Amino acid sequence: MVENVIWPAYLDVNLTRSEGRRVPAELAVEEPTVEEIAKAVKQVGYDVAVERGKTYPREHEPRGQVLVRDADDASKSDLLQATAAYLGAIRA
Repeated sequence: MVENVIWPAYLDVNLTRSEGRRVPAELAVEEPTVEEIAKAVKQVGYDVAVERGKTYPREHEPRGQVLVRDADDASKSDLLQATAAYLGAIRA
């Protein structure tokens, strides 16, 4: 069983790549929450667990993390791109 971690910083348009963003700026959104990310990942088709008290190593404020379970069939970058696309649709 593979668990992938998605931090809100990975999808935050206000951050640069060196600050932790891992998707193109066109797909990123402003200050994504773990609840929004979890909803988007579920729409992609994976089970998730939300951990709210976690802090991304490059940040100082805890924003939480989303654990994606059983994502063996997709690479992490594909998972992040699909999640970002659904996240943008949720926000629209």
